[in-house]
Amino acid sequence: MPAITPELLTRFDVAGPRYTSYPTADRFVEAFGEAQYVSALQQRGAGSVQASKPLSLYVHLPFCESLCYYCACNKIITKHHDRTGPYLRYLSREVDLHVQHLGSQQVVSQLHLGGGTPTFLSDGELGELMAMLQRNFSFVPGGEYSIEIDPRTIDATRLGTLKRLGFNRLSFGVQDFDPLVQKAVHRVQPAEQVFALVAAARQIGFDSINVDLIYGLPQQTPESFDRTLAQVVELRPDRIALYGYAHLPERFKPQRRINAVDLPQAGGKVAMLARSLAAFEQAGYVYIGMDHFALPEDALAVAKRQGRLHRNFQGYSTQPDADLIALGVSAIGKVGATYSQNAKDLIEYQDRLDHGQLPVVRGLAVSRDDLLRRAVIMSLMCQGRVQFEAVELSHLIDFKRYFAGELQRLAAMQDDGLVTVTDSSIEVSAMGWFFVRGVAMVFDKYLQADRTRARFSKIL
Repeated sequence: MPAITPELLTRFDVAGPRYTSYPTADRFVEAFGEAQYVSALQQRGAGSVQASKPLSLYVHLPFCESLCYYCACNKIITKHHDRTGPYLRYLSREVDLHVQHLGSQQVVSQLHLGGGTPTFLSDGELGELMAMLQRNFSFVPGGEYSIEIDPRTIDATRLGTLKRLGFNRLSFGVQDFDPLVQKAVHRVQPAEQVFALVAAARQIGFDSINVDLIYGLPQQTPESFDRTLAQVVELRPDRIALYGYAHLPERFKPQRRINAVDLPQAGGKVAMLARSLAAFEQAGYVYIGMDHFALPEDALAVAKRQGRLHRNFQGYSTQPDADLIALGVSAIGKVGATYSQNAKDLIEYQDRLDHGQLPVVRGLAVSRDDLLRRAVIMSLMCQGRVQFEAVELSHLIDFKRYFAGELQRLAAMQDDGLVTVTDSSIEVSAMGWFFVRGVAMVFDKYLQADRTRARFSKIL
């Protein structure tokens, strides 16, 4: 582990974005609504440059049977499974409106079902959803079609059904195998259950299996997390997503049930991250970036080696700059040079669709400067480097002149050993990866302008 001093921790453990987009979602405005989104869809449908590239689809399924205290997702906690039928009908209406503006049979190479708990839906309902999507879009053979799974809601038989429905990638929500931690976050699931499901998924023939972990949860220690890391290495999923817990109880009510004194401090979180990096590297995983690891033969690792890595609202992706159609309550999408978000409230989402409107309530038309800064930030987050010449050729600027102030601010980070700045590039160091969000923040025009960061989680 690189020598991270307490002074560095104090200085750089500040609140900042995760940069699943730039500009970040907190910059979306209500002046961007359905009319602006429809215009972006129609431009794609009319044959823009982006139209030649396959789409990504994201479907938000918000229902969960029980509350996980750490969760910051938009979800609906209910035991009433009859609520999903009406929701599927609204999703169908939303798809119909998209097809009106895009045209039918747009090519799709990525699909992700997230939530909430997608496996809250019955097998029949998941089949209904997939059939509806396949009627309206053209799914390419061999695309990435993934679903998030709560291990408590599924068995080997259901896994077989998911495979028959067309899913080839699974993401299991594990978070931590430690029973004490599981109890503290109200998500008890025995490790044996997860191991059995992963073994069944491999036997069935899924292309890729991901496991989600979270460090920084209540009752976690570096030593307890070591045991979880050892179990995950034994499980050997194709991908691992390792997230730092963002404790924002003022924004997310469920987190108020977590006692802040039970949370590890920044030093403990850094130790967990450092030990995770070491454990997964020793086990043969490629460090993709801030929160992702993959086995060398996985598509994500291949994309990183080939310089094709991108970052979107689901984290790291193999599809650079793909338009993302987002369906369902609160879902965030990207079409052309725009971002958009659906209504977060289920009643408002349904009401807009009842009136024949797409449920977009806010978004953003991205400026030329936004596109430039997005390229720099994503290069840092995905590759850990920025080559000035590549940015200059793509955006017709003089990098050192355009970003003179930013390069000056990076000088202090270079003195701290977080980056190396030369006449032609910026390189993030091994220690700098711990603070890569802080490095990227230097190029965030909006953040530098207002310094209002209370809405974000801590970097560490």
